[in-house]
Parts: sequence; C-alpha cells; structure tokens
Amino acid sequence: MDRFAQSAEFFTQAESSKAKMRAFTNRVLSSVCIIISLLTMVPLFSIVYLLLEKGLPLLRPAVFTGLPPAAGMSGGGFGNAVLGTLVMVGLGLVIAAPLGILSAIYINEYSPASLLSRAVRFVAKLLTGIPSIICGVFAFAAVVLATGKFSAYAGGVALAVLMLPTILLTAEQALMGVQSAFREASYGLGATKFQTITRIVLPDALSAIMTGIMLAVARAAGETAPLIFTALFSQFWAKSLQEPTASLSVLIYNFSTVPFPHQVEMAWTASLVLVFLVTIANITAQLAFSKKY
Repeated sequence: MDRFAQSAEFFTQAESSKAKMRAFTNRVLSSVCIIISLLTMVPLFSIVYLLLEKGLPLLRPAVFTGLPPAAGMSGGGFGNAVLGTLVMVGLGLVIAAPLGILSAIYINEYSPASLLSRAVRFVAKLLTGIPSIICGVFAFAAVVLATGKFSAYAGGVALAVLMLPTILLTAEQALMGVQSAFREASYGLGATKFQTITRIVLPDALSAIMTGIMLAVARAAGETAPLIFTALFSQFWAKSLQEPTASLSVLIYNFSTVPFPHQVEMAWTASLVLVFLVTIANITAQLAFSKKY
C-alpha cells in the first residue's frame, strides 16, 4: 500500500507540474500575442498622429472650395481634387460593382465547378496581384488613346479594373458563407433559383459584400499611378467628365515633391482629408448594411 500511495503521489505531482507548465506557457504565449497585436497598431497610430499633426493646421472650410495654389504661392485649396476623387471613384464603383457581384453570383450559384468559373477565379486572383500602374497603362491604351484625351472617364475605368477583382472575390466568399439550409428551405417552399438568390442569398450576404466593396473603394481612392496615366491633373474645376480631372492622390504626389513649404503642408492636409473620407465611407457602409440580429 505504501508503494501504491507513493506511486499515486508521484503521478499527482507530475500531473500538477505539467498543469503548472501548461498554465505558464499559456500566459507567456498570450502575453506574446498581445504584445505583437499592439506592435501591429504602432504604424497605424503613427500615421494618424503624423496626419493630424501636420494636416490640421491648414484644415479649414476654404480648402474645400479653393483651387490649388501656383508654385510658391500661399492660400488656395483642393476642392476640385476632392470632387474629382469622388467622381472617379464613383465611376469606377458603378462599373466594377455590378460586374463583380453578378460574376460572383454566376460562379457560386449557377456554375461553381465549370471551367469558366475556375478561369474567372484564377484571373481575378491574378488581377489582385498586378501593380496598379499596369491597370493605368491598360486604361491609357483602351480609353485615352481611343478618345485622344485624358478624362475622368479614363480614370474611372482604371479604378474599376483595380476594384473588380476585390469585389468579385469578396462577394463570392460572402455568398459561400450563406447557409445551404436557407437555400433548401426556399426551394422547399417553391421558390425559383432567381427568387432564392434575390430574396434570400443576397440579403444575407449583403453585409459581407459591402465590406468587400469598401475595401475596393479604399484601395482605389489612394491610387496615384493609374490616374496620372488616365485623368492626369487639372488646376481648375472640371467642367465635364471628358477632360483632365484633379484627384487627391495626384495632388498629394505633386505637392509633396516640390520645394515650397505651403504646398507640402497642403499635401499633408489632403492626405488627412483622403483618410477621413475613406474612414467615413467605411463606417457609413458598416452601419447601413450591418446585419440586425
């Protein structure tokens, strides 16, 4: 009995030691994960701090109504660049969102295993890794050379090419996330495939689809190279969509490279406004399309 009691006590101590080691390891790894998570936020907070520090001094209502100042001059604003950015991103979204969502519906709901669907997925994944300047060159060849002029239309096409793969792939994942039981219940009640998609699948996946759209918008809003190739830039208000158009990203690029302090400060302010616009768009979309359960 003494030997049995000693063995039992030994095993108990061994299990207790293992439990303490597991608890210690869990605490260490949890601390490491927390530290790494905080470190990943350092660049974000650093960027926000720099934008607020350097961009706030010139942030006033006049910058949204004025035009970019000439080299070495003070005052002015970038109202035309804000409007141009909104117009070209809107044009790109109007082109890319229907194509991306409809393509996602086809490859996920109608023919998920076909050769065409596999080809579309493959090409979309390739497009996500293509440098944005290549999209600008494509739009330059397809629109600018065809029409003979730089324009907001060409800029919208370039941004649409950038946004399309992101919208398509995220929309497909959103549709895949809808439970099969919802579809089966709809078919059991006599609904057609079209009715099931429009009344059951899409409403359930809408929140995730909008998240993908906002990711695409955020990427497109900050692109510079495609707009240099297509929309160029303008110091004035664009009177139509068929002429060179200013954008915040190109203005930031132009002003950040000149040796004039006022223009450099205005580039910081434009950067702050661009981040603010993207953030507001994301928050609005999340609040408007979040699921209400």
